[in-house]
Amino acid sequence: MNGLFEALTNINVIFYLAAYLIGGIPFGYVFAKYIAGVNVRDAGSKSIGATNVLRVVKEKDPALAKKLGAMTLAADALKAVIPLAIAAFIFKLDVSVLWAMAVLAVLGHCFSPYLGFEGGKGVATAFGALVFLAPLNSILALACWFAAAKLLKISSLSSLVGLVGLLLSFYLPVPVLFDAGSMSPVLIIAILVVYKHIPNILRLFSGQETKVV
Repeated sequence: MNGLFEALTNINVIFYLAAYLIGGIPFGYVFAKYIAGVNVRDAGSKSIGATNVLRVVKEKDPALAKKLGAMTLAADALKAVIPLAIAAFIFKLDVSVLWAMAVLAVLGHCFSPYLGFEGGKGVATAFGALVFLAPLNSILALACWFAAAKLLKISSLSSLVGLVGLLLSFYLPVPVLFDAGSMSPVLIIAILVVYKHIPNILRLFSGQETKVV
């Protein structure tokens, strides 16, 4: 019991749990259900992310859809940024702890404990974490995403293009603000995002993936 108590009161463990539990908050589901009165888990791609919030709410109220989509995007990013900022600047935790928190925040979003371990695709939460930990790499990834979104107008494909841009950026001479000294956490995040995009990838190959207009 003493060992368990010590583990649960360890500052690193507390922040690991916080990163996962805060990362798991399904803002898109909450915003759509309690503001727009629709359940995004029953419509569209059934994802809780900003794209599906925009797509589903748009059928009921296009103006509200844009607001809720933006709110979801911001909230999903900030739920990674805020715990990381507190851990880094107030508690001065080690860089390895920060990167573990980033992975756990994305894991929480993708497999939310509040939704029976279902969740979103992790893109906004991953972007939030990476903007904080590796801002220049994230800017390059965002540029790739933006170009793909403008040209292709397919949200899932644009996200995957941005992810490839992110991974490639770590092999360029770009300074990383919080350098973990390893690609492992970035690769784990990438694997989680790709895994959650498998249905979209299958639809892309079959030509059934819808565009965002």
